[in-house]
Amino acid sequence: MLLKITFTQQRRVRLAQGLWLMSWLAVMSGAFIFCLGVYLKTELLRRAEVMDNTEIHMVPNILMMVGLVSIGTNWVATRVCQDSLDASRFPRWKLLLMAWFAVAMLLCCLLLAVVVLSYALQGRLEESLKVGLRNGIRFYKDTDVPGRCFQKETIDRLQMEFRCCGNNNFKDWFEVQWVSNRYLDFTSKDVKDRIRSNVDGRYLLDGVPFSCCNPASPRPCLQYHLTDNSAHYSYDYQAEELNLYSRGCRQALTDYYMEMMNSTGPGVLSVILIQMSVLVSLRYLQTAVEGATALEDPEGESVGYLLEKGVKETFEDVKANVLDILKFAQVDPSAAEGSPGAEDAEKPADNTTEKRWEGGGCVSAFFCFGCVSWVVASRAPFGF
Repeated sequence: MLLKITFTQQRRVRLAQGLWLMSWLAVMSGAFIFCLGVYLKTELLRRAEVMDNTEIHMVPNILMMVGLVSIGTNWVATRVCQDSLDASRFPRWKLLLMAWFAVAMLLCCLLLAVVVLSYALQGRLEESLKVGLRNGIRFYKDTDVPGRCFQKETIDRLQMEFRCCGNNNFKDWFEVQWVSNRYLDFTSKDVKDRIRSNVDGRYLLDGVPFSCCNPASPRPCLQYHLTDNSAHYSYDYQAEELNLYSRGCRQALTDYYMEMMNSTGPGVLSVILIQMSVLVSLRYLQTAVEGATALEDPEGESVGYLLEKGVKETFEDVKANVLDILKFAQVDPSAAEGSPGAEDAEKPADNTTEKRWEGGGCVSAFFCFGCVSWVVASRAPFGF
């Protein structure tokens, strides 16, 4: 047995009581993870108009799913703790605990995946914001086009809230026509000259929207003729720091979301630690109670352990059990034909399988179930 501990009746009672409290703490941690996912999801949806794809939504989706499942599994753990010292009620949890351990391990793996994805998806987030903001600036003027009516308001509020301008910087506005044709006087010589000077027939300005102006600047806002030194008194475009926000909105939003997701790391790791503590403690409680029951002395000493065998032997049992499950899933052609030797051939296989399951014990079945559950969960989509 691996990491075995001897438990008296009093120690089993104390373990059950402490585990009950820890399970309720894990329930609250699951609620915290769910709320964290909802908050992050809400913040991402608020800026959905300036994002090109939704891959980053995988992080809050996993958090919400894990939070809900964690609440349910740890509530079950509290019920197991209550029934652990009742010899008549605890045996009903024996088979369910195998699935419980598999789900608890899967939750820890998914939470670790969230921490990794928070860093791994930074590049995808930047690319999504780059394309989304570029389209948002290009459609800034389309206030009369269905589906784009609020694009101007979105960009203006975004630039004022995050104190940024353009995609990379304020010069991005020089490359697009951000003034609608309905507000241009086509009888004006200046308007005609600007449109004719552009190969695409666009009205381009060396100016920016009002939302790019920095109110902390002592100079009044300069929106137009930003590259013309003679257009403003005591003004040098090359040397003077403009009274505009210098940071691009892509960098501002990336820093905002990455800071938000990275700040969840310590919280998620704390939840993983709590969940692992519940898992290990419940395993000790299960084996200790089952040991006392097997000795037919509920108040006597028993041994609690994590693994019934060594790591290598347990791995071999898991491997054999998985192969047996795969064999059961296959269709035997000889059995379908009803051959006389089919029944005789099945008997040794059944006996061998039974011995393997008995030899592996409860832990082998638990690890086997965990492997199968992980394969199924990894193939399921996480998007909501």
